[in-house]
Formats: sequence, structure tokens, C-alpha cells
Amino acid sequence: MLRRSGLRLPVATYGSKARGTMTEEIREVIRDHVRLPVDVRELADDADLYQAGMSSHASVGLMLALEDAFDVEFPDAMLTRGVFQSVASIASALRQLKPEVA
Repeated sequence: MLRRSGLRLPVATYGSKARGTMTEEIREVIRDHVRLPVDVRELADDADLYQAGMSSHASVGLMLALEDAFDVEFPDAMLTRGVFQSVASIASALRQLKPEVA
């Protein structure tokens, strides 16, 4: 485990193609860093993570974990609720930042 800003992050790289699809990798990051009262694997890609129980504080932790997992940095313009609202919106943002992981 790595530590960054108080977060415990797995050493494995989520963004590697061998690990699965981008949405599966995003779900792993959500599962590992956001405590949802529901199983993230049961949610549709467009399901609202905030309605599923993610707090705004947890979304910050999710953003940091996604940055580490996919080796990206979200620009200020992307630091909005809508970007982190669903697996689909996160995947769309990651595709914009790092097209090769699409």
C-alpha cells in the first residue's frame, strides 16, 4: 500500500490493460476508496454515485485515487460534481485526459 495525503492506495496499477476494462478498473477504485452502502458492481454505469451514498468528502478521495491509479491529473475545470457523479462520467473524463486508456 502507498500513502498519499492520508489515503491508502494499492500498489497495483489500475490503468494497466491486463486488469480489465476501464469501467471495471474505475469500479475497483471506487470500491477501494469510497464507502458506499451498496456494491458498486451492482450499479449501472450511469447510476448517480452521490445518490448511492458518496459524500463530497469521499469524492475528493476518489479523485486523488483516480489520479494515482490512472496517472492523470484532473484540471481545475474538471473538478465538478458532474465529473465524479457516475462511473460513465468518470470514464469520459479519463478518456479526455488519457485517450490511450480508453
